[in-house]
Amino acid sequence: MRIDVLLPAALAFIMFSVGLALHAADFRQVFQAPRALLIGLCGQLVLVPLAALAVVLVFGLPPTLGIGLMILAACPGGASSGFLTHLARGDAALSLTLTVISSLAALGTFPLLVKLVLAWLGDAAFDTWAPAGGGVGQLTELPVGRLISSVLVVTTLPILTGMAIRHKAPRFTARSEPLIARMATLFFAAIVVATFVSHQDTIIANLLSIGPATLALNLLVMGGGYALVMRAGGARRDAVAVAMECGLQNAGLAIFVAIVLLRQPELAVAPVVYALTMNFGALGLVFVAWRLSGAGPALARRADSTASVKLP
Repeated sequence: MRIDVLLPAALAFIMFSVGLALHAADFRQVFQAPRALLIGLCGQLVLVPLAALAVVLVFGLPPTLGIGLMILAACPGGASSGFLTHLARGDAALSLTLTVISSLAALGTFPLLVKLVLAWLGDAAFDTWAPAGGGVGQLTELPVGRLISSVLVVTTLPILTGMAIRHKAPRFTARSEPLIARMATLFFAAIVVATFVSHQDTIIANLLSIGPATLALNLLVMGGGYALVMRAGGARRDAVAVAMECGLQNAGLAIFVAIVLLRQPELAVAPVVYALTMNFGALGLVFVAWRLSGAGPALARRADSTASVKLP
């Protein structure tokens, strides 16, 4: 079976494991107290692009790498943010809500942001590179079906299935959740390894040139998202969710846009490298959250009465 089939299946299983630890009340709470949600959307739609622009300027990236990084910054949050938020004992319901809303919002914001980036960082040069049939105009042809299916099939449906099983069969959930959680953690590790293996030539060839910039962007947006929530008086678990959502971008969409829509594979270099380096910042936050909470991973324990455990 091909890797492009195995990876979504593995991610769907991971989201199912998160759903086993969620209640409908967790999502109601997100909308009843929407401050963290609004901050998260602001972070995803404003903070991330501005931070990427700052990184491009500070590191003096050439046009191809700079445009690629900005395309990535215009993408919505990645599906794995919900799993890593839960692993870090953050508010998984908030993270998943942010992923869904930002993915739908991207249908309108993504083409606009990318066109602005190309106009500012090198639209004229890009028009020279792009072959016939490709180019900026193709941005109106965003893969709507791909975005919606990734949100529904890979994220929403597995989450709802896990929540339904938890509600209908709580004893089964209590017995099986630790094993499923460990399997989900192994699947996530496999996804990270598969990401490297499938793009190893690109990553190895460009790690030194773009790696520091991608890592700096990841740490900057995660730290900024966390700080925004804490400065607004939010809970630490909300800050973890927003940090993860800002730091984990939908790199697959950026790669698709660069190669398929814009027909310029060089623009995919930054998203490919970021797809690997973003996991280091995310796993670092998981480790810090474990140390602050004085406990191990949330997914390694038996299912609790609530998915969100407050950190001290």
